[in-house]
Amino acid sequence: MTKLMISEPVKEVLKEFVTTTKHPELIATYLKYVEERLGLRPVLFVKDKLVFKSAEDATRTLEEQGKLWRETEIKIGYETAEVNDQTTKIYICPFTGKVFGNNTHPNPQDAIYDWVSTCPENKERVGGVRVKRFFVSEDPEVIRSYAEKCVTKAPITKLVYSSVINGKLFHSKENVVDDFLQNYLKRVSLVEVEGQSRFQIEENFMNLIHEQLQEDKIAEFVEALSETPEFGPFVERWLGEVEQE
Repeated sequence: MTKLMISEPVKEVLKEFVTTTKHPELIATYLKYVEERLGLRPVLFVKDKLVFKSAEDATRTLEEQGKLWRETEIKIGYETAEVNDQTTKIYICPFTGKVFGNNTHPNPQDAIYDWVSTCPENKERVGGVRVKRFFVSEDPEVIRSYAEKCVTKAPITKLVYSSVINGKLFHSKENVVDDFLQNYLKRVSLVEVEGQSRFQIEENFMNLIHEQLQEDKIAEFVEALSETPEFGPFVERWLGEVEQE
């Protein structure tokens, strides 16, 4: 069996961990080692309270499951919309393309509610009442589409992308992903992930953690760490705690 060797960069990270952590435990220190050795960067998807091994893994998995974005068609009316180059958020009628901007109307959300509730093109009914469905977007490219006056005499349609998470519209899939990465992922450590019940761990990531938490692997780690004098007191305490169990 090949003897476990811990690289110097990883040792430096572990030294900082055990010296800055109050009463560092063996498993916590080992998990810190695993995180550094495998280059793991766990993230918490806040909405679903689900932990992935990395932001890239979270994005790929949610895209494959259709939980990140979906294609949506919007209408852009031929009238000059209540939008200008200072508008940062718009409310869009999906039936006519009528738009209200956050800087061009005193109460744009109330206005869009009122509009869709009486819109003659709104054929959607629930209990005989028009649904008050509308789109929201803060994407500059989508807003610009409405700020430019259409030359046709009828609304045109445009393909955009809506976030499954918050329902907002974006002009590209990449922008949906950027919004997801910036606002819905929180960096967590492997130490925080293991042994808690506040959130779930994505299945593949859970299997990886269990694969690493094998007694023989932990024993190899302790043996390798014992060869560095700075870790001697910690290793001695851990071994003593194991003997008392």
